[in-house]
Amino acid sequence: MASAVKGTTTAKSIESPVRRLWNHLAEGALWLLLVAVALVEIAPISWMISTSLRDPKHSFDLPPDFLPTAFHWQNYVNVINSPDIEFMLFFWNSLKIALLVTGAQLITCSMAGYAFGRLRFPGRDLLFGLFLASLMVPATVTLIPTFILVRDLGLMNTHWALILPGVTSAFGVFLLRQHFKSLPEEMIDAAKIDGASYFRIYWQILLPQTGPALSALGIFTFLASWNNFLGPLLFLRDWDKFTFPIAIATIRGYMGTGNQSEVLAGIMISIFPILVIFLLAQRWIVQGAAITGMK
Repeated sequence: MASAVKGTTTAKSIESPVRRLWNHLAEGALWLLLVAVALVEIAPISWMISTSLRDPKHSFDLPPDFLPTAFHWQNYVNVINSPDIEFMLFFWNSLKIALLVTGAQLITCSMAGYAFGRLRFPGRDLLFGLFLASLMVPATVTLIPTFILVRDLGLMNTHWALILPGVTSAFGVFLLRQHFKSLPEEMIDAAKIDGASYFRIYWQILLPQTGPALSALGIFTFLASWNNFLGPLLFLRDWDKFTFPIAIATIRGYMGTGNQSEVLAGIMISIFPILVIFLLAQRWIVQGAAITGMK
């Protein structure tokens, strides 16, 4: 028996280094794959940055340069100081709309998520099912009804035509409902024993615990509103009410005949604040997205 145990120990000691070698090789191959995918993803962004800093006549040089070969900052100056396009006015219009839509969704979705997740009332599950079903409806299907409603309310050519349709979302309600359901029941029971009302439980007990979910929803909502192109194109008419995506399309010119380096400079200006927000809050985005799968 001793010899059998010794033989088993010897086999394990021989097998263990081989297994560790295979694990290291597999890990190295995975890292190489991830680096290759990252380079593929970064290449278009790198080309956009380098081209925005290049002289316009070299915008489409072949083979393309993915690293800056010149620093032609005049492209950015021309975009910001354009006599034909009030670029910064469009920037502030987009910022105002995105902030109002984001703030409204954080309020309405958190209250609805609390109601669906923690309150009991007749038809709760049926109503929540209808909310989830609306996620499967493409936005283009609701475009004409939304246009008719905005027109009948007299909101055409105003920023309210872009703000009011975005004050809540089924995705935001679902995200926050999942987070509220994941919070311990004991906190609510203790608050009820102390005589707290439903609103006080929501406002003072549960809402402070939803930081990751609120941060994720705020970033998703801000991005969607900031990048909205079809809405302003459909509902707005006056030049001074247009938003940032309209400005970029205007710089591009008819049939893409505009200065491509300036177009990419405008896109870089629009991406920069979003990139900063994402880099600062990416941890909350991951946490908030993970919450949707928690019990």
